[in-house]
Order: sequence, then structure tokens, then C-alpha cells
Amino acid sequence: MSFLKKIFGSKEEPVKSNQDFWNWFQQNAESFFKVVKDGHNIEKDFFDKLSPKLKELKDGFYFLAGMVNNETAELVLTADGIISNIAFVEDLVADAPKIKGWLFTALKPALNIADVNIKMGDLNFNKDNLSFYYTEKANFPDEIDVSVIHSDFNEENKDHITNGTYIFLDNFLGELNFATTIDKISVIGKDQATQELIPIEKLKDFLIWREKEFIERYDGIRHDTENDQYNMLEATLKNGNPLLAVVNTDLLNWDSKASHPWILNIEVKFSANENGMPNKTDYQLLNDFEDEILSLLKDSDGYLNIGRETANGIREIFFACKDFRKPSKVMHEIEIRYADKFDISHEIYRDKYWKSFDRFKGN
Repeated sequence: MSFLKKIFGSKEEPVKSNQDFWNWFQQNAESFFKVVKDGHNIEKDFFDKLSPKLKELKDGFYFLAGMVNNETAELVLTADGIISNIAFVEDLVADAPKIKGWLFTALKPALNIADVNIKMGDLNFNKDNLSFYYTEKANFPDEIDVSVIHSDFNEENKDHITNGTYIFLDNFLGELNFATTIDKISVIGKDQATQELIPIEKLKDFLIWREKEFIERYDGIRHDTENDQYNMLEATLKNGNPLLAVVNTDLLNWDSKASHPWILNIEVKFSANENGMPNKTDYQLLNDFEDEILSLLKDSDGYLNIGRETANGIREIFFACKDFRKPSKVMHEIEIRYADKFDISHEIYRDKYWKSFDRFKGN
């Protein structure tokens, strides 16, 4: 039997944990180092082997690799700006062992402005042709609304300019800051600017200042939903099916919404009756599913259940959250656990003033 194994080789065990991944990487670290250092066949001999192992762990891992110096290769694991994946990238790198010749980095780090010069075709993106200004709104004082100006912007190249500007900001600010500190961003030309332009190199300090101010204002604010009032809302869709929603009206009228700026939107698809509603069995399963989430994401910990909406074979469940990391992990685990019962997906995004739920107001 051992003779056959030597001839045909043994199949690698699938990666099921961070520890499994790093054990596998450590076994291949020396050969991977040589590939990165030589710079030949890096796709085939490194990336094509790394990618499926990361995918076994979880979808949503991306990566970059290069040499820090002659003795050290760096592997940067990135979430590609997707909020729900950030916590998993951070945890994987935090669990990395010390491996000779390797440096592991979670998320693309911020770079000095002098080191960021993005070139896309004939277009350049650097401190010489980019600037910005911010817009203050009386009704939304905590919202960070930034306009970035590129000196070569026009209607013909606006898509390329916008894409290149986003890549520039991702490198200049760092992946985490770019994904989590700006609420609204517009890329425009000089002729569209309505305020005095600020050098782009000052954007980083501006965002640090605004985020520090925001944290100081809302740190420690909590809301107890135990005695809140809930409203049942009903509507009829164009296809004649009903839409049913239950929303926490006290929360929707709360004056400290910005303290819970992250919205978790959970979508659960079920086998619907003719009117788009769940049958008795699925109805109970949906309630059990929601109760489990509520037990894991508690209001006392900073996770507020705004309500739910059911129509056309889909139930959506809404939370406003103090942070995005724990909801990401909770949803990953619960989606796996309920995979044989429902088609579940989720999205996490920043919405300081809960504008997503304006449709529930006044009903």
C-alpha cells in the first residue's frame, strides 16, 4: 500500500481552518519563496496553488506578493475592499506563524504619497493631478462626503478616471481606511468643482481627524430595544402579492443613529406559496433562524434589530451595528449551518443615517 502511495502520490487534505492553511503554507514556503524571488512562472507555481487553498478556507480572499528585500518575500492578503471579508483576512494573518523568509500582511497598507503613482494607459494618478474637497451637510453632520478632482477628467474618460482614482485612494489611504472611512465619494473634473481644492496629500489627515471626532462623539452609546414599539406594515406588490414588514419605529426615530453606522442586510430565500409567503414549516424555520441571529447579535453589544420584510419568497432582516467584524463572522457560520434549509446571503455597508430605511417612515 505504501508503495502505491509513493507511485501515485497522496491527495492533500482540504484546508478547513486557519491552522490547516498555515501548516500547508509552511510545507511549501521554501519553494514559494524561490518562485517569488526569481519572478518566473509566479502565476503557475505560486498563485495557482495558493488560490484554491484559500478558497477551501473561504471565498473572498485575494492576494499580492513581492520581495521586500533579497531575504524576505511578502504575501499581502486582501479583501478587495469587501467589508464582509475584512475580518477573515485580519484573523488569518493574525494566526500566521513565523516562517523564515516570509512577511504576511493583512489588507493593503497605506503608502506615502510620493510612492503612489498609478498609470493606466495614457492616464496618470498622483499628487500632481489629484485634489479634493469635502461637503458639509446640516442634516447629516457626521457624513463624510468627499469629491476628488482629476485634472484630466472629461465625459469620455470618466469611467477610466474614476476607476484609476479608486485604485490610487486604495493604495494611498490603505485598504481598510478607504473601505471604512468615506461615506460618499464623487470623482469629477475641475469645471464641476464648487469649492476650493485641497491637495490630495491632506486627505489622509482629514479622514483621521473626522474619524477620531466621530468616535469620541458616539463612543459608548447603546440602545435597549426591550421596550421599543414595533409596527406591522402591509403593502400589495404589482404582481398582486402581499409585502409584510415589521419595523422598530422607536429605532427609526432615534436621534443617535450614527452611533451604529454599519447596516447588516440579510436575505433569506425560501420556497414560497402562491402569494409569495412561506408555508407553515418554513415560517417556523425562518423564525428560528431569526431568533438564533438575535441571540448572537445582541442590542447590548451594539447590534440593533431594525426589523424584517417578507415578500415574493424572500425574507430580509435588518440590523444596525456598531462594527462590521462580528456580524461578518456570525453570518458566515450561520449561512453554513442553514445551507441545507435556505439560500442565505448578506451585505454589510456603511449608512450612518440609516437612509436605507426611509421607505418605512410615515407608514
